Amino acid sequence: MKKGLTVLILLAAVLAGGWIWMDRADIPLGAGLFAGGDSKPKEGYDAPAFSLPGLDEKTYAVGGAREKPVLVNFWASWCGPCDAEAPDLQELYEKYGDRVDFYGVNSTDYDRERDARAFVDEKKLTFPIPMDRDGTATKAYKVSNFPTSLLIGTDGKVKERITGVITKKQWEQKLDDLLAEPPNKGA
Repeated sequence: MKKGLTVLILLAAVLAGGWIWMDRADIPLGAGLFAGGDSKPKEGYDAPAFSLPGLDEKTYAVGGAREKPVLVNFWASWCGPCDAEAPDLQELYEKYGDRVDFYGVNSTDYDRERDARAFVDEKKLTFPIPMDRDGTATKAYKVSNFPTSLLIGTDGKVKERITGVITKKQWEQKLDDLLAEPPNKGA
């Protein structure tokens, strides 16, 4: 009986210590883990609207019909896969940026702004970087893993949700397919 109680107390202490460490380290509970539950918005759903300040102090808005399709990429500076995909996203922006709106949403609620700024400077990212300081957009898009990207059509609907890193060639095919869709007449 005493041995079981000791094990239970030890387990509770380890769990509490881990929870406190994650809270102080500003690491989201689901970061880097498999996504669980429903991950709406899914293909065919309206993309949730958001308006966020950027690193450049401009305000960036996503949501509703528009003239160009959109690529929204949720990332954090501590995310290894985000680090790996950043150069490809910059090259894609240079190739497609005149036809597709790119937004690299920093999930600042789970990151440090100075680290995000250093990441952007180091990677020489020139596309808009909205800062999701309170996690509103990250939560609206149900992002629990980084990177998570969404392709949004001119009709404001999610065309595809991508969790994790894909190759530049795969990105090019997805963007070419997105651009081949008929434009939204209401934009």
